Amino acid sequence: MNLIEIQTPDGPAEAYLTGGGPGVLLFIDAIGLRPQIAQMADRVAGWGYTVLAPNVFHRVGTAEETSPTGDLRQPGAREKFFASIGSRASDLTPELARRDIPAYLGVLREHADGARVGVVGYCMGARLAVRAAALDDDIVAVAGFHGGGLAVEGDPASPHTLVGGTHAEYVFGHADQDRGMDEAAVARLGAALDAAGLIAKNEVYEGAPHGYSMDDTSMYDERGAERSFDELHALLDRTLRE
Repeated sequence: MNLIEIQTPDGPAEAYLTGGGPGVLLFIDAIGLRPQIAQMADRVAGWGYTVLAPNVFHRVGTAEETSPTGDLRQPGAREKFFASIGSRASDLTPELARRDIPAYLGVLREHADGARVGVVGYCMGARLAVRAAALDDDIVAVAGFHGGGLAVEGDPASPHTLVGGTHAEYVFGHADQDRGMDEAAVARLGAALDAAGLIAKNEVYEGAPHGYSMDDTSMYDERGAERSFDELHALLDRTLRE
């Protein structure tokens, strides 16, 4: 996995860059920037897009240092890995994300065709995708799959409070029975999208567990993963191919 280096306000961040065409910013899950992410980015690039997947944990360590070394498909391995990484996902606060995102978008646009960009995020990356759209009017597509914490009741910094100031089309594919995005939270997110008058899909993928898109873990669900890729492909083509 060949990585480039991006200069952020808080130091260098590695990123995987692939493909050619309109730009797509891919926000990783909490497991890290690893070969699985490169494989997913390459798949999107194969549709005719330039894809950039940054190591959002660059303050903690390199991509290699922040990614698992064992096989997370083995029983208990995924749970053990998450126990070992502590609070690094929540430590990436909205303020820190806002510092990084313009740097990511700047480098992506250096390599992509045109200023308009699509953003996709997985797990915690779905929150980052929404935050990116709130920072940049040229983000025209946002997708989030098995995201958590997207619509936290009573939290003024919750991502769902930001969608009214964005101009993107949204696609969300929530995990079934997800503790981080329960039925009430899905409804809260949907209400915010409706109130903003945005074109959006806000769906729960029946039978798909949290992390369903990651086939290097025990949570992989092929049906949910393939559905997410189909939805993402259609969204990007609708918004970036006009």
